Amino acid sequence: MASARSHDGPGPLRSAGRSIGHALRVPFTGTARGIRKATHAHGAGESGLGKLIELHAVNGAGDVMITVALASTVFFSVPTDQARGRVALYLAVTMAPFILLAPVIGPLLDHLPHGRRAAMAGSMLARAVLALTMSGAVATGDLELYPAALGVLVCSKAYGVVRSAVVPRLLPPKFSLVKANSRVTLAGLLATGAAAPVGAGLQTIGPQWPLYGACAIFVGGGILAFTLPPKVDSAKGESRAQLVPPHGDNAPRPSTKAGAKSGNKSGAKGRERRPGLRSVGPSVLHGLQANAAHRALSGFLIFFLAFLLREHPLAGQSAAISLGIVGVAAGVGNALGTAVGSWLKARGPEIIVASVLGLALGVAVLAAIFFSTVMVAALAATAGLTQALSKLSLDAMIQRDVPEEVRTSAFARSETLLQMAWVVGGAIGIALPLNGVLGMSVAAGLLALGASASVRGLLGAARRGSPHPRVA
Repeated sequence: MASARSHDGPGPLRSAGRSIGHALRVPFTGTARGIRKATHAHGAGESGLGKLIELHAVNGAGDVMITVALASTVFFSVPTDQARGRVALYLAVTMAPFILLAPVIGPLLDHLPHGRRAAMAGSMLARAVLALTMSGAVATGDLELYPAALGVLVCSKAYGVVRSAVVPRLLPPKFSLVKANSRVTLAGLLATGAAAPVGAGLQTIGPQWPLYGACAIFVGGGILAFTLPPKVDSAKGESRAQLVPPHGDNAPRPSTKAGAKSGNKSGAKGRERRPGLRSVGPSVLHGLQANAAHRALSGFLIFFLAFLLREHPLAGQSAAISLGIVGVAAGVGNALGTAVGSWLKARGPEIIVASVLGLALGVAVLAAIFFSTVMVAALAATAGLTQALSKLSLDAMIQRDVPEEVRTSAFARSETLLQMAWVVGGAIGIALPLNGVLGMSVAAGLLALGASASVRGLLGAARRGSPHPRVA
């Protein structure tokens, strides 16, 4: 009898169990195959860019889990005045590290060209440990929460700088940098949108549960970082980039006989000087100024509208719905800008940066004059769209104008400066009185300041063309 059963195959219950298990696995395995197919398309799988796209999605999902946990503790669980004090403290402790990180992260990457995978993995694993540390204090909101939150933010920004430095090493053939960054950014946005409701659901179980989820996600991200191709750690052809040459743009060059004699030494030093961002023309610097205005606007709107809409919700809406409207508008605008940037590729980046800065300024002025629900949502959507397009265009200018041997360091330094602009904008948003017209006027002022510093130079550079384009 036993022999007969063994030849008859598995019993009906076992077959049914396998069928049910297969049916339950199909949605997950099918989704995973679909995601892998999308991230590895057009040569991204062969070059390694697909794995970086997936890693950035993991990074976005983990960060939003921590954001959900912190928002409920630092902001929503206390009265507005107390919340402003807490958030001001949170932002204050983030400003000092960024002031230090601006001159530190870029040189650190220059000295760690062989450790980029380890740096990204370390950023992930450090946030996993900090998430567990925060889980004990998140329910009470004790002050020990802030150093851990600071550590999470620093690790997150450090990851962003390293990721920007890695992208040029993973470009597939005939793949522009602006398109690659667009794909990476879009993956992060989609992952954030998918993880946010999961984090909110975990929050209903307990305030520490989103942090447990973040810990698990970051551990997975730390493992995934080591699966990136070894060429990520290659330092071939790289050297350090400088935002400002040691003696400025207009340093005199020896032209007399005496100068020629001393030029044997000083001229040799000049020839050996590392190329800087100013040495490749005005486009990159003016693009950086315009992007700083966009990033400052982003930080300002996040903090100012969070408090404004909590105390003065949009007409006919609750505070939560008002914040949701603005948040969704900003997210949709950012995703749309990323998608449009992928389509535009690198066509006239100076014109794109100048145009979107003018568009954002126009909408901010209208929001100040006609302050209303529609105009606030329109400004949030416009800010998301224009920031995404402006950043992708800056990436294109760096790709085109900055020499290959310093391009990696240039990305690191520019990203650090943009993060500092975001912190400054957030500080202004916290300090400002909760008056909608005043807030929109300040938003317009930030953009006007950026436009006055950059638009004329960008348009002039567009007319003249790149002095020495390095990418077709």
